[in-house]
Amino acid sequence: MNAFNMARTAYSSTSAPIRTARGTEYAAFARITHQLSASAKTKKTTYAAFVQALHNNRMLWTLLAGDVASADNQLPKELRAQIFYLAEFTQKHTSDILNGKADEVPLIDINTSIMRGLRQEGDSV
Repeated sequence: MNAFNMARTAYSSTSAPIRTARGTEYAAFARITHQLSASAKTKKTTYAAFVQALHNNRMLWTLLAGDVASADNQLPKELRAQIFYLAEFTQKHTSDILNGKADEVPLIDINTSIMRGLRQEGDSV
């Protein structure tokens, strides 16, 4: 390593950017939605990756369902109920996809809508 690289490394920021809770949620949705969209395009040749993306999406929604079901959750009850319903829908629709009865488009649309809502709240993401 030359002196220039050593100096740049020594004075560069080592801390990760600070992210809000909303920003963390947005990042999780963005990562999983991208994974789902990308793997859906090649699911005929890389079906295992598609199934993994469906599983990751299902896990995200399972975490959200658990969070909104908690008595400590600060969201309004109506919004909590809507999120819980979407989690249930995601579980059922994912099963339908795996059984060849549906496609992934509604899941991608739901995630994209959630991401838009997280962005609109005005919090920095």
